Amino acid sequence: MAGNGNTDGEFSFSAAAARDALPRITTEKGAKSTTSSDVCHDDTASRVNFQTIDELHSLQKKRSAPTTPLKEGGGVVIGTSGPTTPVSGESMLQSVSASLASLTRETGPKVIRGDPTSAAKVSHVPQTPTSVPAADISDSALKFTHVLHNLSPAELYEQAIKYEQGSFVTSTGALATLSGAKTGRSPKDKRVVKDETTASELWWGKGSPNIEMDEQTFLVNRERAVDYLNSLDKVFVNDQYLNWDPENRIKVRIVSARAYHSLFMHNMCIRPTPEELENFGTPDFTIYNAGKFPCNRFTHYMTSSTSVDINLGRREMVILGTQYAGEMKKGLFGVMHYLMPKRKILSLHSGCNMGKGGDVALFFGLSGTGKTTLSTDHNRYLIGDDEHCWSETGVSNIEGGCYAKCIDLSREKEPDIWNAIKFGTVLENVVFDEHTREVDYTDKSVTENTRAAYPIEYIPNSKIPCVGPHPKNVILLACDAFGVLPPISKLDLAQTMYHFISGYTALVAGTEEGVKEPRATFSACFGAAFIMLHPTKYAAMLAEKMQAQGATGWLVNTGWSGGSYGSGSRIKLAYTRKIIDAIHSGSLLNATYRKTEIFGLEIPNEVEGVPSEILEPMNAWENKVAYKDTLLKLAGLFRNNFETFTSHKIGEDGKLTEEILAAGPNF
Repeated sequence: MAGNGNTDGEFSFSAAAARDALPRITTEKGAKSTTSSDVCHDDTASRVNFQTIDELHSLQKKRSAPTTPLKEGGGVVIGTSGPTTPVSGESMLQSVSASLASLTRETGPKVIRGDPTSAAKVSHVPQTPTSVPAADISDSALKFTHVLHNLSPAELYEQAIKYEQGSFVTSTGALATLSGAKTGRSPKDKRVVKDETTASELWWGKGSPNIEMDEQTFLVNRERAVDYLNSLDKVFVNDQYLNWDPENRIKVRIVSARAYHSLFMHNMCIRPTPEELENFGTPDFTIYNAGKFPCNRFTHYMTSSTSVDINLGRREMVILGTQYAGEMKKGLFGVMHYLMPKRKILSLHSGCNMGKGGDVALFFGLSGTGKTTLSTDHNRYLIGDDEHCWSETGVSNIEGGCYAKCIDLSREKEPDIWNAIKFGTVLENVVFDEHTREVDYTDKSVTENTRAAYPIEYIPNSKIPCVGPHPKNVILLACDAFGVLPPISKLDLAQTMYHFISGYTALVAGTEEGVKEPRATFSACFGAAFIMLHPTKYAAMLAEKMQAQGATGWLVNTGWSGGSYGSGSRIKLAYTRKIIDAIHSGSLLNATYRKTEIFGLEIPNEVEGVPSEILEPMNAWENKVAYKDTLLKLAGLFRNNFETFTSHKIGEDGKLTEEILAAGPNF
């Protein structure tokens, strides 16, 4: 090849041009030539602060401490959730070691901070040498358990993708995970320790979600979970809070084996500030989540390889044989249903929003009633979508995040939820394209119970802190597939308690010989699976608070009109929104009402934007006889369901119980 040639197929260059393109090299002293004592540097780049590749890598990451936004004095904070960087040192490790201590050993395991794959020097809890019999020493006692404490979402992504099969980043940045064999809660495998205290305090027996176990069996399962967690090279530890009311918040610690579980609880619980984390101390409640590691089926009270156990005396929860993250969320909700009433605070399974004028509304409703849709209103601030407390100062969200259903999700139907599925969000059991990683929310291949867990700040109109004044309206939602309940009814106090205890909705059953029949569903306090005390106790607290604050109760039917499912039609969402708007504005308080037969519900003569003919259910039915028969059928179902609660007296004289019973259907 010729140096300066220009022949086709040959490459030529100019030495002078090449020399001019190179960075200029000068010496530190500014000399034109270099000697062995001179330090050369490239004046086109800044000087470096490292001598080795390890030092370079150490400079890549710096400590930061973004947190859950806490805006003083209320108001709305819009933005992404921040991870909480661990700040505590030896005291945190000592506390975690104590949490992981076996009940049969004097000290907890040797714990060390950091990822076991990291070559960096990490601190650990010093152990005082003791002389113990060889029979008391186990392999797990000789090893270090690495503690990954309050990792950020980015760190948890790395852990999940690297070590947990089935973890992927979707096209929108969310972390898609699998919960294994269990894709929902296992209520038949949930147990609560029955001791001298809880025997008299909790709701046991017919209709109760509380299935008993004894203290000894709990300790057997606890030991099994703790031994499993201690056998691992690393465990994830989350120290967080429940309840946005600073005077009544609960400190919780979650010890788990999966990054997926840690990120889920990072999103769902309230994230502490670095200062709060440094002074976190001993938790008020601890979860030991052993995930896929099963319980021993030969253990007393066990009916499968799954067991979810709560010990209110020890303030502990043990999870064995299920990786479904919702068990942690709902387990803690049950704990709050026990702890909060002891402080005269009402715990509620409800949505909650607040108008710009400060008026707060509570939304109760079972699956399919529209609770999430109706409580999410762009003209109002979202306090929370699922779990709340009502104290002497007002309402507060229990959680720091939202757990939304994803099946058939679309941008048009639920734009806020759609946009919240981004980096930091956990997507459970969804199906996605293997190349583009775009999620198909209509695909039920894994389960119909697909879910997204994200920080509440991902909702643009969320109110941070998630607290508000006393509610003005208590809205009970029912999807009545029988088509006989009015679209809107105003309730007196006794009626509110009756329908709150009943917790009614109706679901459409499967097809049998071409005939579809609605099926009534009752869930006490609109959340029977999670309550600890007798439903009448929560109802009495609700009535007391409503009466003290002058709140109004409403029953809203989001189901069928003009006939049952199959003959009538679903009440249009636009009409239901007009009804909810009229409740918020206060216009329905000034409306004129008439009373229905059987249920004795007061229905308004008119609601702006809603056809008057659907306000009275009978008018919308062509077959009046069929309407009456269906109405009596539903009334009978209500009465049969309520027989479970008639033996429990509210108050010393039981007068309130009689008022509640009188508020039910009369036929």
